Amino acid sequence: MSHPSPFPLPSSPIRILGIDPGLRVTGFGILDKTGQQLSYIASGCIKTPDGELPERLKVILNSLGEVIAQHKPVQVAVEKVFVNVNPQSTLLLGQARGAAICAAVLANLPVAEYTALQVKQAVVGNGHANKEQVQEMVQRLLKLSGTPGPDAADALACAICHAHGGLGLGALATKGFRVRHGRLI
Repeated sequence: MSHPSPFPLPSSPIRILGIDPGLRVTGFGILDKTGQQLSYIASGCIKTPDGELPERLKVILNSLGEVIAQHKPVQVAVEKVFVNVNPQSTLLLGQARGAAICAAVLANLPVAEYTALQVKQAVVGNGHANKEQVQEMVQRLLKLSGTPGPDAADALACAICHAHGGLGLGALATKGFRVRHGRLI
């Protein structure tokens, strides 16, 4: 009688949509995770026209809805809002982020959230990496022929972070755990 393997067999790919929300430009990136392998699917930017806030939020919501309908991700990772020096900018960014989350929720997709520090740590190994370092590592990790733009790269980095449990390459998922004094509890 054979014992079941402690390692899961390669399964069908898990398609992940990463979103880097912004009121002017929202980046998106889609990848497949099969085992520990990541495969690039698509990426791009949603640019909102100048104008009233509700109309701009509608563009983000509808455009991400189209991306979701076309590529059919099963999980979504969104970058959390950082507190800006300008409270008004932070509020506007939060509303763009809300529109992005709503697009995922309307499609009945689970949403994970990561700080910029977590994303950079997972992709570059340094939570204080600059945009160029993130772009370069995304290009390397996904074996892209060219460097993605900064917004698309941030979205792909968010998807990569989610694919690896949010704590770096090959890290264990920590959902359901808390950190106290630097230890998981």
